[in-house]
This record gives sequence, C-alpha cells and structure tokens, in this order.
Amino acid sequence: MAATAFLRRAGAWQPLQPGVLERLSVARKCVSRVSRWRWCLITSCGLHSTVYDPNEKTFEKLLIANRGEIACRVIKTCKKMGIKTVAIHSDVDSNAVHVKMADEAVCVGPAPTSKSYLNMDAIMEAIKKTRAQAVHPGYGFLSENKEFSRRLEFEGVAFIGPDMHAIQAMGDKIESKLLAKNAKVNTIPGFDGVVKDADEAVRIAREIGYPVMIKASAGGGGKGMRIAWDDEETREGFRFSSQEAASSFGDDRLLIEKFIDNPRHIEIQVLADKHNNALWLNERECSIQRRNQKVIEEAPSTFLDPATRRAMGEQAVALAKAVKYSSAGTVEFLVDSKKNFYFLEMNTRLQVEHPITECITGLDLVQEMIRVAKGYPLRHKQADIPINGWAVECRVYAEDPYKSFGLPSIGRLSQYKEPLHVPHVRVDSGIQQGSEISIYYDPMISKLITYGSNRAEALQRMEEALDNYVIRGVAHNIALLREVITHPRFVQGDISTKFLPDVYPDGFKGHQLTDSEKRELLVTAASLYVAEQRRSQRFLGIPRASVVKPDASNWELSVQLGDATHSVIASCQGSTFLVEVDGIKLSVTGEWNLASALLPVSVDGIQRTVQCLSRDASGNFSIQFLGTVYKLRILTKLAAELSKFMPEKVVEDSSSILRSPMPGAVVAVSVKPGDMVVEGQEICVIEAMKMQNCLVAAKTGKVKAVHCKAGETVGEGDELVELE
Repeated sequence: MAATAFLRRAGAWQPLQPGVLERLSVARKCVSRVSRWRWCLITSCGLHSTVYDPNEKTFEKLLIANRGEIACRVIKTCKKMGIKTVAIHSDVDSNAVHVKMADEAVCVGPAPTSKSYLNMDAIMEAIKKTRAQAVHPGYGFLSENKEFSRRLEFEGVAFIGPDMHAIQAMGDKIESKLLAKNAKVNTIPGFDGVVKDADEAVRIAREIGYPVMIKASAGGGGKGMRIAWDDEETREGFRFSSQEAASSFGDDRLLIEKFIDNPRHIEIQVLADKHNNALWLNERECSIQRRNQKVIEEAPSTFLDPATRRAMGEQAVALAKAVKYSSAGTVEFLVDSKKNFYFLEMNTRLQVEHPITECITGLDLVQEMIRVAKGYPLRHKQADIPINGWAVECRVYAEDPYKSFGLPSIGRLSQYKEPLHVPHVRVDSGIQQGSEISIYYDPMISKLITYGSNRAEALQRMEEALDNYVIRGVAHNIALLREVITHPRFVQGDISTKFLPDVYPDGFKGHQLTDSEKRELLVTAASLYVAEQRRSQRFLGIPRASVVKPDASNWELSVQLGDATHSVIASCQGSTFLVEVDGIKLSVTGEWNLASALLPVSVDGIQRTVQCLSRDASGNFSIQFLGTVYKLRILTKLAAELSKFMPEKVVEDSSSILRSPMPGAVVAVSVKPGDMVVEGQEICVIEAMKMQNCLVAAKTGKVKAVHCKAGETVGEGDELVELE
C-alpha cells in the first residue's frame, strides 16, 4: 500500500500536499492539548497511528530472532520504516508466514527450540552471513538472555532492547526484587535468594507461610511457575518448575515468595531512551489467566483510579531509571482488593499484549524500540501520553478449552479466515490457511484486538469478531474467550487472577443455552437442513429425484440437541423460513449460502453469525453458535421413528486405561508393570509446547502394561499405561 501523509485535527484526517511532510519536523506535534494535532504517516488500517519519517535513518537491515506472529509484527514496522528484514527459522518453519514476509531468511536448525531458536551460535552465524546491523528478539526465546546481548555487543550489532546490565538485573527475578526494594517500589514478601533443592524449598515455604509461589528466576510467560499450599506440593512444584525453567530458559534457578490470593494482575508499560528520559504508557489489565498465562487483556483497567495509576506508573519509571533502562519494557504488579500494589517482575522485552497499549496511545512500540536502539531521544513527554478509548485483546490458542481451560491441540489449519471485515479489529498472527500447529512451539494462533471509544463498544466488537473468526483443523479456545467477555462478572469489571476457576469450578463446559437461545439454535439448524435438502433436489438448476417431494410445503422434522428431542415444523418462503419448535413459531432469514464458512442469520430480528462446521447424510450437524460448537441430529419424522430400532454402540470402559490428553513428548514414566498405584498417584509426565503436565492414576490398581517411555512422542488419545 502506498504511504500517504495526513494531518488529523478534530477527529478528521486531511491529506497533506506533496513535499509538506519533508519540510516539517516529525517530532512531537502537540500544538495544543485541546486541539490534539498529530502528524502521522498512515501505511495501513491498523488501530494505532504514528510517524514514519523516511529521513530519520536507523538501520539498513534487521534480523528478527523469533518466529510466528511477533516476527511478522516486527517485519511490518520495519517495512514502514524502510528497513530490510532477515527471518530465521527451523526446518519445519521453512514455509512459515514470517519467512515469506522477510526480505531474507536463514535456517538455524531442526524443530526443537534448543537446536534452532535458542541456538545462539547458529543465529550469530546468520547475523554475520546476512550482515544484519541489528537484532530484534521479540518475546520469549533469547529476548531476555544477557549472553546473547553480550555477544551482539561484542560483534558490534545493535540489540533492539535494553543493555546487558538491565537484562541481567531485571531478567533475574531475585536481583530485580532487591533492586525494586532499593528503588522504593512495593514488593511481595519472600526469600531473596536462589533455592538450592526441594528440602530447602520446603523450609523456606514454611518460614514464609503457605500458600507460596515457586517460580523461575530467569522465567516469564507463566512457565516454571507453581503455587504450593503444603509441603508435598512444594516438593512437586520445585521439581516441575526447575525442569520447565531449564527447558524454556536454560536456567533452572528458582525463587519462592508469598502467594497473594485472589489479586488482579495489572502491568505498566514503560518506554525509556539512552538520554535518561522515561515514560509510563498507562496500564494493561491482565487478570484473566489459566496456568499463570494470560488469556484476555485490556487497556485501561476498570479498577484503577487516576491516583493509583499515577503511583504505579511513577514506581515503574523509578525502577526503569534505577537500572538505566533504555527500550520498551513492562513492570508487572499484583493489586489487591484495596488497591495496594506489589512489584511482581519486570519483563525487559516487548510484551505479547503490547497492541492494546498502541491502540489507546497511538504509538508504535516496535518503532520506538528501534529509534531508542539507534540512539534517538523519545519524542514525547509524560503529559502527551493519552488514554484514547478502550482496547481488548484475546489470545486465540490452538487448545481444547474443555480440558483444564486449554490443553494444546495440533494439526493443519484446513480453513482459516480472520475477521478483518469487522470494524476496528486488528489481528496479529503468523499463520495462514494450510499452516501447521506443531508440538514444538507455543500454541498461539493469533492475538485478536478490538478497539472502541469505550469498554462496552470494544467488548461488543470483540464478541462480533469472535463469531466471525473461522478456524478449522485444530481445536481452539474461541468458545472460552466469548464466554468470558460476555460473562456478567467480566462485563462489570469484577475480575481477578482466579476468575476462571471461580466462575467455572468444575471446568469449562461451553455456553449454557437459555430457553430462547436454544430455540434460536434449533430453528437455525432446521432451516439449514431444509435449505440443504432443497438444494440437493436441483442439479444445475434442473429438478432431480429426491426422497422428499420437491413441492413439500411443510417439513416435519425431529431435532436432537443433547439428550432432548424436539418436534419442528418448517416452511419456506424464498430466503425466509417460518419454523415452529415446541409450539412456538419463529421467522428465520438468511442468505443460506451453504458453501460459505460464515452464515449470517436473523431469528425474529435478532442478528447472529453462525458457522456450520460439518454435516453428513445421517443428519448430523456441528454448528458453532454463540462461540460454542453444538452437535445436533436432524431427521425427518419418519426417519426418526425408524432410527429407534437401530442398535446403540457400547461405550468403552476406559477407567483402567490412561491415555494422553494432548500431543507431546514423554518426559518421565514413574511406574512399571506389576507396580501397585493408588488414585491420584503420578504415572507419567508429558511435555507439550514447553509446559509439563503430570498425569495421575484415575483409580487404585496394579499396572498391567506400560506403552510409552521417556523421550517418545505421543499423540492425543494414545494409550500410555494400562491397569488390571
């Protein structure tokens, strides 16, 4: 897309004449706090606007030491700034989107991260080969690795991030906590040292008082973190956290601190340069989490008042200045019900959820990081940082939300369409139709961001965007995301890090239909069935023989949803169906394009977007409605009566068989044939997408056979251990 310069005043964009932009300073242009003039170079229809000055020289070529959506995100800004890009990739990522987007690409090893995206030697060789002048690490992988930063500095290559001292100080959770105390930042009570072994972990936990949080000193992203409520959980948590930390970060050191029960997780985005300037760019609410990993974020937070926001922001900036921080970074806090806040950690990198800050401030954080790395001062003052509107981000994962709020799913995206036709929607992704979701990397499909003038508007657009998001081929968490953003507690802002287990104590079960919603689904499904039958009666516009007479005016159907069967009578008038279900008549209107992934329908004036995921000749339909997939069986009245005589399939007794709930690698097997196990005892450990999961016995019994061993790769549903 060709770039065009615009002047924004009073909410309207006015194009500038050629040559005007070059004669103007591209520094901050807040002529008046009232009129809010802003000079921008618009290169896309994204939700943030900023200045891209072609005369401001930064780097000629930049290598992105990452993959997926964050690599694509960095490449987009580099293209706007006129910077050539280099992608690195593993052998299984050779056809990935970020590889296709970059100007050059270099393979750095096989699929396992330790041999590719964490392979420092191979990445350094790629930098030399391509003569890249700078490296953006994204998040995860080597983004907070001080040795990588040191090696880049030695080679004279710019690291798009803070210097080695800040990475070491803030990346180490133990040292960062001590520095935070010295900078007068509120901190959580805990042990300010490295925990040596499980016995010491138990001793420290007892001294602090349960519950405690065990977490990786060099970690982040929820990996290497466990909550322990007693000695046994502390020993188990120490074991798993150290293993995850070693696997994800190459550093198995752990720390222990008091676990603050039922807090909010609120973070402050900071931005600092090499000239002792630092800003706080408001907060992000990140309390909706599962397994200590964020799922939904929003900016700003409904909970903070201006005084608390300022206090948190000033403490975050004080910490950044204490370590001479220069780049974008995030200071994370836990906030209790009385708005007391405590320093959690500082992430010395770009956060996953940075887009929502861009939406409400108008800044491009990747551009700011590149400018700072080149030595430019910040273009803004603290008073210039606005909160314009509201932004919400949902992390769309290839996960089954019905299993522990999300266990990984792998497979190929057979159909994929992002909801970019919905107004004020941004999608940061690194995949496309045909992409493979593998066991080797994070299961994130995309970050779905919506923006509105207020929170209600942003949430309404998110609801619409989720309904219009087409993902086929892998399980995904859209059902969970949609349920959360429409839940009364979330809408009211009554949230904490325990939101998911509090609202769904027995696990996520999908959307629970009200009576009116159930009728909407039934009449929509019946209309789809009749539309399909009517289409099947014609071939190239010519009527053909059919089991049902073409001139049938009423369709008497039997629709099964769950354990209930409903009598339905449908009639058709053009594209409108009049459907009677359980004695209630509803009008259903739609385009009924059965080849389309999205089916907009209107049921008595209520607009919905549904997706028919599958249908077969036996009358089985899978329909995504209000985010959740429902299975229905639709038969004619005669076929339903005859089906009663069909034998039912006997359900397999699986209580004696332990199957893998997800694809992954076997880390450890704790039993052998002949062993006696009790209910709840550890059987084996499966690692999937860098997270370790302990599988336990469902009942007491004797081990009959073990069908796996450490180091093997298993698929979802594979038999692992059999009991007598």
